[in-house]
Amino acid sequence: MSFDFDEMLRSKQALRQRLTSLPIAEKLRLLDELRQRAVAIRSAGSDAGNVVREEPATYKPKEWNR
Repeated sequence: MSFDFDEMLRSKQALRQRLTSLPIAEKLRLLDELRQRAVAIRSAGSDAGNVVREEPATYKPKEWNR
């Protein structure tokens, strides 16, 4: 896979230009959609079943040969 950074930059600039030209009502609609997604992601991550817990490692002291 190769990344064409110039193409990504052009794409970002085009998206920004398109968003700039949108009417305020459309921008507010997009903002509402983003909020709904954020709420869905937040609620999906708050499940207790999704929590990963790791027990601390127990180390034995190193025996020194005398």
